Amino acid sequence: MTLSRRRGLLLGGVVALVVAVGTSCTGTPAAGEKDGATPNTPSAKPAPPRKAVQLTVTPGNQAANVEPSGPVTIAAADGKVTQVTLVNDAGEAVPGQLSPDASTWQSSVPLGFGRTYTATATGQGTDGKPATVTSVFTTATPRRKADVSMNPLDGQVVGVGQPLAFYFDTSVTNKAAVEQAIHVQSTPAAEGAFYWFSDKEVHWRPKEYWAAGTRITINAAIYGRDFGNGVYGNDSRVANVTVGDAVVATADGATHQMTVTVNGAVARTIPISMGKPGHETPAGTYVVMSEHTNYTMDSGTYGVPADTPGGYRTTVAVASRMSNSGIFYHSAPWSVGDQGRRNVSHGCINMTTEAAAWLQSISNKGDVIIVQNSGGPALEAWDGLGDWQIPWDQWSAGGKR
Repeated sequence: MTLSRRRGLLLGGVVALVVAVGTSCTGTPAAGEKDGATPNTPSAKPAPPRKAVQLTVTPGNQAANVEPSGPVTIAAADGKVTQVTLVNDAGEAVPGQLSPDASTWQSSVPLGFGRTYTATATGQGTDGKPATVTSVFTTATPRRKADVSMNPLDGQVVGVGQPLAFYFDTSVTNKAAVEQAIHVQSTPAAEGAFYWFSDKEVHWRPKEYWAAGTRITINAAIYGRDFGNGVYGNDSRVANVTVGDAVVATADGATHQMTVTVNGAVARTIPISMGKPGHETPAGTYVVMSEHTNYTMDSGTYGVPADTPGGYRTTVAVASRMSNSGIFYHSAPWSVGDQGRRNVSHGCINMTTEAAAWLQSISNKGDVIIVQNSGGPALEAWDGLGDWQIPWDQWSAGGKR
């Protein structure tokens, strides 16, 4: 055998050994793989494309009759907001706040009525390039500004029956705008709804009485809101209110007694006298409207002059108003002999001076007084704060929209 042939045989044996060793180490090919193939390796994700920033200003350029309530907003897509200036036609700057991720900017104070504003915003896209946009717009000039008064007021403690009443000094046609502008929050939370008694008066009340101790925040953010027909909201109002103990009194014309409960427990039963025949006390659920001492009861307030038959003008030590039509619970020393026995008043609830003073001392406006078995007509919901006379399904429908 020649040297070259022996070298060829040896090399062939080495190659065969290498192949055999390699085969014994790889084992059975995985499913989907070919013998000797390398598994696929995932390729790296492509970088997102770089884009120019898109800036949007709200209100848009040339917008007119813009609600001054604002806010003015600049939003950036595919980038961030880097600089904003917002000035009125007098050159006065309007402050604002940039979001943590720099994607939006919003003005932080309301605008003025009947002004022209210029908003200039600069942003930077993911491509690193800047862009600038400008919007010039004008705010509305009202035909009339609407002011609102509220009941209750900031800092007051009220009873569990207290509705939240809002009174406008001009008619409102866009009632939905009013409801959107008035925010009611409570702890604990309470389901509630608005009800319009007229174009100038709307109330909000919970479905059930407030829970004792509830904290209520009322934010009537009406400034600059379009209420229709050229009317815009004027000054906004805020009130923080606390609900006191649950004081509920039930006056029964058949037994001539008033049962007073505090937080569900009977605290006292008071002998009373209600409206005599021809002056029967309206029956229903009243809410105490106001509390007075040394108060003059005058029949002239409901159309009967004091110097005519059936008229009177008398000062009493304690009186709490229950309706606009002149129903009070009050001290009546002249009818003590009748209290607990018969009804002799002109419609009010008579009791001793001591009992009236005690009841007033433990209660607040907004407390509930239920009159039953009086023989009188039903209390009208619009007479004072007779809101609880309206069933919830009717109340939640909204009233005179």
